[in-house]
Amino acid sequence: MKNNNLMQLFVIYLRYLIGFAFIFASLVKIQGLRFTTESGAENPINSAWHFFETLYESGIYWRFLGVAQLITGALLITQRYAKLGVVLFLPIIANIFVITISYDFNGTPIITGLMLLATLFLVYWDWDSLKVLVNETPTNLRRERLEHNRIWMYLGFIFLVITVCSKFFISNEHIIFSFITMFVIGIVGLVIGYRRRKLYFD
Repeated sequence: MKNNNLMQLFVIYLRYLIGFAFIFASLVKIQGLRFTTESGAENPINSAWHFFETLYESGIYWRFLGVAQLITGALLITQRYAKLGVVLFLPIIANIFVITISYDFNGTPIITGLMLLATLFLVYWDWDSLKVLVNETPTNLRRERLEHNRIWMYLGFIFLVITVCSKFFISNEHIIFSFITMFVIGIVGLVIGYRRRKLYFD
């Protein structure tokens, strides 16, 4: 399965998807802003909005969470450092999932649950390399695959730059153009990367 080109492309873009989600959410925290426009201080103490207000009011910790998410998401979308990214990603997304089922978040646990499942799948995908963490001998570490092509690293870096620039330099009303740009670049990268597979790995 791991030598199947379509599965490798699925993994590459799955890393982009959940990595981008973390990066996008991190920038609000790094800026020291709330997720919502209104304070959650007046909500019941056992509510989700009061919980987020407490995190926001912590100041340094709120920004620390953002930086941790930014680093983790960035590592994941580089592809080159995705194994380290998924190791860091797993405990963070597991924590977020437990938070969303601990409070009334409506349908949010479905999204966080799917992200957790996706992360577990990525751990399984890289298990040949990661199993050294439990003192097992790694296998097939030197086999080159489509996902090892450096184009995916460059594409991830472009996504990271566009996301950060969109958040800091583009108004919310025009941010849809950034998403469209990333979608187009992602399609172009997909075509180029897939067409170049024989040059690198056949």
